[in-house]
Amino acid sequence: MRPFHPIRGKCKSFSSGRAVDSVPDVFHGAAMPSETDSSVDPALRVAGRGAASNEAGRFERHATAFEEDGWEGEAQERPLRTTVETERARKVVSYNSSPDLPFDRSLNPYRGCEHGCVYCYARPSHAWLGLSPGLDFETRLIAKPNAPEALARELSRPSYKPRTIVIGANTDAYQPIEGDRGITRECLRALRDFRHPVAVITKGALIERDIDLLGEMASMDLVRVGVSVTTLDPGLSRRMEPRAPAPKRRLAAIGALAQAGVPVRIMTSPIIPALNDHEIEAMLEAGRDAGASAASWVMLRLPLEVAPLFRDWLERVYPDRAARIMGHVRDMHGGKDYSSQWGRRMRGSGKFADLVRQRFDKAAKRLGLAIRLPDLRTDLFRPPPGCDSQPSLFD
Repeated sequence: MRPFHPIRGKCKSFSSGRAVDSVPDVFHGAAMPSETDSSVDPALRVAGRGAASNEAGRFERHATAFEEDGWEGEAQERPLRTTVETERARKVVSYNSSPDLPFDRSLNPYRGCEHGCVYCYARPSHAWLGLSPGLDFETRLIAKPNAPEALARELSRPSYKPRTIVIGANTDAYQPIEGDRGITRECLRALRDFRHPVAVITKGALIERDIDLLGEMASMDLVRVGVSVTTLDPGLSRRMEPRAPAPKRRLAAIGALAQAGVPVRIMTSPIIPALNDHEIEAMLEAGRDAGASAASWVMLRLPLEVAPLFRDWLERVYPDRAARIMGHVRDMHGGKDYSSQWGRRMRGSGKFADLVRQRFDKAAKRLGLAIRLPDLRTDLFRPPPGCDSQPSLFD
């Protein structure tokens, strides 16, 4: 039995796989659930969230829906608040062998992300927890407070071979709860103590808090940072990434990091056809002017539960161009919303994808932005004095 949650509270269960219409109104640039969306309590105010529904994940045998019982009278609107649970992690370094990724290991101090980016490819990971990739992903977060200790334990093993660890590859390590928890900062401190290379990916301006550690590591060629700037239009950003910092704020973070000597790349990701692709050159120029020395891009990815969430968002927020956007997306993925094929999933294929690649390459070259930053050093790695490499029998 799962604990009561305001999204899933008073409900009935039924077999999953049922299509649910979701046509909420737009309220202050965010979605409000309508009475036709049975996955969300109609009394909840979800302004400032990316998703507007909370359909069960792909592993669930049953879905849930709210039903009024007639006893509570007129429903009172109430806000949907973020909750945070904790997890004691045995291991925090994840390994991958993807040919599409330039790294083989990563670390994520949190599960779920309050930024609420509607396009986020990480949403399906919440289904592994029995939670929805929809509103649960951005409101039911899980923190790993022992991540710094688990990381130190893994790095201390005699068999460990250092290679760059990426922080924030799945969910943003500098989302709002990091301000109170400080788990990312302690992980950085551990990496600094081990002289271990790290690459950080974020759209959170909170990274400026850790410039002291990042600057120190940069002086040893142990760190680089990628800052995601998806658009320069604050209105589009608020609708698409409701709790992420404004575009100008992210550019300011690029400037602060660069001034501290931290190598920074601007990540114009994701590129969404007919929505932000016209900004490619402007975003790269703004990043260069702010202090970025490199740039990268990834095409919109809609794996698993992300596709219906994104289509629903388009129909609610940009109904005039929804068909055009999804038409381009399907053209790049063989007629589907998404193809997971190696070599295609990150960039797509076809005429539109080729045009985006050519525009990006030409603009980056003209602006003097590198396509990749130099490799970080691994030869400085060493466990700090007094670090015990013997794992506990109870971990």
